[in-house]
Amino acid sequence: MEYRTTALEGVYIIEPRVFEDSRGYFFESFKKEEFEAHIGPVDFIQENESKSSYGVLRGLHFQRGDKSQAKLVRVVKGKVIDVAVDLRRQSPTFAQYVAVELSDENKRQLYIPRGMAHGFVVLSQEAIFTYKVDNVYAPETECCIRYDDSAIGVQWPIPTHEMLLSDKDLKGVALQEAECF
Repeated sequence: MEYRTTALEGVYIIEPRVFEDSRGYFFESFKKEEFEAHIGPVDFIQENESKSSYGVLRGLHFQRGDKSQAKLVRVVKGKVIDVAVDLRRQSPTFAQYVAVELSDENKRQLYIPRGMAHGFVVLSQEAIFTYKVDNVYAPETECCIRYDDSAIGVQWPIPTHEMLLSDKDLKGVALQEAECF
């Protein structure tokens, strides 16, 4: 696998080596020893999967305090734009973001360390999205920053009128109101 750094410290794009032939393909999606040699120790304790249709926007979510989560995300089917936002107040890239296309075709993964908000929007008719996390879900510590927060300025690739948002996402707070790290 190739581990590429991004503009945000600790966020990595991971490109697997894919072996294809007339029967299909094979690749290693996670190899603990290799992952830790490039990124460092992370103890993933759970893997989640979601299915979403075109225009669904999930995020920008994070958990506060000792319940924050590192994530390793990828798309099994379809295509999304995945976004990580730096919420570490002492970071030189605080409130900046990276956006990466993840798809079943490019098989990229994105590693998002603790201290980041995360979200994605679906560009294909349907997307199946998986993510490993290193901490349990704790709803009492969850926070959602508005997807359209002007202090962050994410340039989502589809028009707002095509987005499908949950009530939680619509009620997200502004970055200045969020309890960042």
